[in-house]
Amino acid sequence: MKIAAYNVENLFDLKYNGTEYNEYIPNTIWKWNKKAYRAKLKNIAKVIVDINPDIIALTEIESDIALKDLQKEISRQGLYFRYRAIANKKQTSVKNAILSKYPLRKKEIYISHSRGTRNILEAKISIHGKALFIFVNHWKAKSGPESKRILYAKALKKRLDTLPSGSNYLLMGDFNAHYEEHKTFLKKRKHNDTKGITGINHILKTIDTNGELYTQDTLTKEGNYNLWMELPKEQRWSHIYKGQKEALDHIIISPALLNDTTSHYIQGSFQSVKASYLFTKNGKKLYRWQRSRSRPLHHTAKGYSDHLPISAQFYLH
Repeated sequence: MKIAAYNVENLFDLKYNGTEYNEYIPNTIWKWNKKAYRAKLKNIAKVIVDINPDIIALTEIESDIALKDLQKEISRQGLYFRYRAIANKKQTSVKNAILSKYPLRKKEIYISHSRGTRNILEAKISIHGKALFIFVNHWKAKSGPESKRILYAKALKKRLDTLPSGSNYLLMGDFNAHYEEHKTFLKKRKHNDTKGITGINHILKTIDTNGELYTQDTLTKEGNYNLWMELPKEQRWSHIYKGQKEALDHIIISPALLNDTTSHYIQGSFQSVKASYLFTKNGKKLYRWQRSRSRPLHHTAKGYSDHLPISAQFYLH
């Protein structure tokens, strides 16, 4: 089974409900219209079809309307997801979602009443009678300090602590945190308002007592394993900001999924999907969803996303 995660960069529908970013209010000077919407759906669907996952976690989906339209476009291109879910109990501009070939039951993890916080989507998927829990995250952007991201980490950890011992689970999505955030943010006063404590590393326990990322050999039953550790250091990225490559998107797995005698992660299968069409012609920048450079600014109906998808394969029985 292949499981993927993708921040699709603002897939908004064409229904106005007042929570849209200004540039995605339908049929304004920004030209977020039927033509742009259809192009966005077609392009994102192409990426997903090329990955060919059995389950995909999605971030930055405005509504179930947009998710359903994406599901239909993916079907038109030859890949079929029978099931979908979106964390839509809270009115936020964009939300977390999932498409799956397997039946699922959905819950949402509430973070706070703050307008900008997005609920974490929990999907319980039954495969041959065994449960796989998938948690789709989109944490506070780095425009805010680490304390904002710790809110998400604590809410997620609280839920993980209620799962039966030895559960199979995946923590996925855009955490807006590097896999070694505890090292990279230390000198950034804007981010480090938590005395060096990070959500992704300390709260979710992806590092050992020496402050090093868990490897397959060092992982304990109290920790979680970040699949970026499967790749050479120079390949550990899914996003580029001001020329800096960083890993903001993650697939973090439970200790149980490193057990190769039952359901488990398939060694060497994790990847950051780097199809050539996801980059600009010189290959140095991501070919994100495009806006015109001349005024009035508007959508050009070209491009994909400012994030790369990531995927991994699992043997589940």
